[in-house]
Amino acid sequence: MAQQKAALERHFGRLLGQVEEPQFLHYREGDFFVPHQDGNTPLIHDESRFRKISVVIFLNRQSDNPSPESYAGGSLVLHGPYSGPDLRVAMPALPGSLVAFRSETTHEVTPVTCNERFTIVSWYRGA
Repeated sequence: MAQQKAALERHFGRLLGQVEEPQFLHYREGDFFVPHQDGNTPLIHDESRFRKISVVIFLNRQSDNPSPESYAGGSLVLHGPYSGPDLRVAMPALPGSLVAFRSETTHEVTPVTCNERFTIVSWYRGA
């Protein structure tokens, strides 16, 4: 974990503190998550306001032609800033890959259309 934390600190140019307890997420067909932010925003007044970096680890593969080991739909989509162009970027979902982004980034998970999606998520707090 220390090596990952150091790499994230270098990439994002900020010191990070504790990592929250990871959560295992299981999405079934039809499950989704609406556009939202994980924290570090002025409108949030709970513990999530201390989150600085969000991380997602994909446990199975997303595919247009899903097999029993993969799923369709369920894209992690990152949104551009509100003041910029309408930007939506779907992250590739490869087993074992890690996607990290600033916790104030608006993002969503589109509906899973076939099989099940498995991920592990967590958040690094500021130092």
